[in-house]
Amino acid sequence: MAILNCKVSLVEPMTDTVYRVKLLPDDAFDFQAGQYLLAIMDERDKRPFSIASIPENKDFIELHIGASELNLYAMAVLDLILETQQIKIDMPHGQAWFRKESQRPLLLIAGGTGFSYTHSVLLAALTENPQRSVTIYWGGRESLHLYDLNELQELSEKYPSLSVIPVVEQPDDAWRGRKGTVLGAVCEDFGDLSEYDIYIAGRFEMAKIARDRFCNERNADETRLFSDAFEFI
Repeated sequence: MAILNCKVSLVEPMTDTVYRVKLLPDDAFDFQAGQYLLAIMDERDKRPFSIASIPENKDFIELHIGASELNLYAMAVLDLILETQQIKIDMPHGQAWFRKESQRPLLLIAGGTGFSYTHSVLLAALTENPQRSVTIYWGGRESLHLYDLNELQELSEKYPSLSVIPVVEQPDDAWRGRKGTVLGAVCEDFGDLSEYDIYIAGRFEMAKIARDRFCNERNADETRLFSDAFEFI
């Protein structure tokens, strides 16, 4: 692990509460796709954020920060970034990184800004093997919360083995995709998950329910389920 000072090269609002942030570390860095970093507020206050970029990008680190009055924990980090245009980070962390050695079909599941984790795993998987079967489910309360859906759809056109399933809990009249919860959609589509490597990012309770349902109802191999939440639940 390393402590790095980073300049901020980009803060781009993707919605009114989600921001794409690009960091330029002052030294070489390395990590595994799917790991996270800690934004250092002070010596006793370090806040985790999934890394949305992949290790092959040696010039920058990308984060997706969901910050609003309902998430003051992340808002404080964003405010510091905007005020100082720099941030100190501690990286890498996390055991739920992308396992390159496996060639099993991939199932990626994200809720909200948990997409940043699956985004890194997805890009790493496509870089490693463009023909590998990958299905990604991304759920949000409203369609606007699926802030990078256009990029996913472009990737699915480029990589025929990639399937993208967006799911919205409270759709408006214009929404033409799946409705309901992201886990409900997965269980509707898969009767058996025994052959899949599954990567999950979202609220801890969502990850716990996914593990229970997939293992007990869909024959998933618990050793092939990956989520940082599993270290805490």
